[in-house]
Amino acid sequence: MSIAQTTAHSALMDRLYRNQRRFYDLTRKYYLFGRDRLIRELDLRPGETLAEIGCGTARNLIVIARRYPGTTLYGLDASSEMLKTAQAAVAKAGLSDRIKFAQGYAEAFRPAQVGIHKPLNIIVFSYSLSMIPNWRAALAAAGAALAPGGRVHVVDFGDFADLPRPVARLLHAWLSQFHVAPREILLQEAEVGADLPGRKLALLPGRYAFLLSASGDDPILAPP
Repeated sequence: MSIAQTTAHSALMDRLYRNQRRFYDLTRKYYLFGRDRLIRELDLRPGETLAEIGCGTARNLIVIARRYPGTTLYGLDASSEMLKTAQAAVAKAGLSDRIKFAQGYAEAFRPAQVGIHKPLNIIVFSYSLSMIPNWRAALAAAGAALAPGGRVHVVDFGDFADLPRPVARLLHAWLSQFHVAPREILLQEAEVGADLPGRKLALLPGRYAFLLSASGDDPILAPP
């Protein structure tokens, strides 16, 4: 994305979340399924680092910090409005010493953006790839930011293929109002190489959502 495009996307996210951020977590828990399962499967160890790309309100980061003590966490988001809520939530939880934030773009992510000058152990995309314009570049940037043995974990909307067609159409139409576009191609590519070493893929009922875990050398993280 060009500077103009990234600036426009950031402005769009700020407009979208300026008010939504105040009740985001209350509403999203009813349809952003699989987030807690992703967190349970992270296997994050004391002394390790994790960044969430598109961290939103920091809901996930707070849960991760409590589940995995002794870790240091970072959040990146394109929306400065969302980061206001995230910082307030983390301060209220007493976790400001362990969770740090930066405003920035997933497609150009580097660890230095969030204030760390070494590769990260884990990078998480939780329902954010479906809102990132150049999601392939975002995955490639994440792969390049991993330490040896590091992993990228994704949870996002699936292709709804096993849901009744009217339901699937309604879901697509509803999500489009929030500038959400399920990355069906990513899911297809993940399924084609589901047996590759280091890759793990799980589908939620109805193919509503999927969870993907990939090692740093996984071709799904290769530059586009």
